[in-house]
Amino acid sequence: MIILGIILLIIGLVASISILVTIGIILIVVGLILSLLGATGRAIGGRKTWY
Repeated sequence: MIILGIILLIIGLVASISILVTIGIILIVVGLILSLLGATGRAIGGRKTWY
């Protein structure tokens, strides 16, 4: 999710498409939150790891 967010962010910046930049930032933030919570051992939605 983080990698997809980075890719969308880069494409959005290069192509000047603001919706891709917004979606990219949202995916990066959500991916980081899920990653941090998974690293602490807290299950989210019944899963301990999110890929």
